Amino acid sequence: MLGNSYDNQTCSIAAALEVVGERWSLLIVRDIFLGLRRFDEIQADLGIARNVLHTRLTRLVEQGVLEKHPYQERPLRWEYRLTPKGLDLWPTVVALMYWGDRHAAPNGPPVLLEHRGCGGTVDAHRICERCGARLTAVDARARRGPGASGDRRVRA
Repeated sequence: MLGNSYDNQTCSIAAALEVVGERWSLLIVRDIFLGLRRFDEIQADLGIARNVLHTRLTRLVEQGVLEKHPYQERPLRWEYRLTPKGLDLWPTVVALMYWGDRHAAPNGPPVLLEHRGCGGTVDAHRICERCGARLTAVDARARRGPGASGDRRVRA
């Protein structure tokens, strides 16, 4: 049986899974990349139990992937933003997205990425197909793709 920890593994992949390997963690990171930053937005999009979301967000903040910023004072409410460590997950999220598009999205990609600078399509290597620029998370924006469900929230 697979344990809950990879502490006995001397491996960078195992170390990364200690931070983002839980099922909900990368989906939370994905939602934040897509522009959902508030607890209620993420909870509604994922359909995750509030206590589970709270636990996962707390862990991602503790691990330095996310940071909390207040957006309302009374009552105090927080939004979550990616740190530089969290932004470094973009290539991983993009690779998983394109893998899913190819092997698990029968109606086409739910999300398409485009270069903010010229509007070109972002390829699986994170290169703009129009201008050839190598892109980072801040250079790209997401839009609804042909396989998106009616309730999929994507912010540019």
